[in-house]
Amino acid sequence: MAKFMLILHEAPETYRRLSAEEREGVIEKFRAWAGGLAAAGKMAGGEKLAEEGGKVVSARRSRVTIVDGPYSETKEVVGGYFLVQAADYAEAVELARDCPHYDLWPH
Repeated sequence: MAKFMLILHEAPETYRRLSAEEREGVIEKFRAWAGGLAAAGKMAGGEKLAEEGGKVVSARRSRVTIVDGPYSETKEVVGGYFLVQAADYAEAVELARDCPHYDLWPH
């Protein structure tokens, strides 16, 4: 089995716009999905990350550059991740297809 990371990105204001009840609904959908992965022996880890976003740190020779990112143009941030175990890339894609993230945010 190989491990694959499913990275969830979003605009920070999307989550903040939800009511407390809607947020709890989002969390419950993710818990159910993650629980199904765990029951199937496919979950290897994951968690929600800070809403402030992150930085991209790159180094070239002796110069280190730090910029907003990784989605600085759209102001999206990495909101969390899931680490799944799958036989191959195709299975990892199939596991990702059921992620509730696709159904929760406006496109």
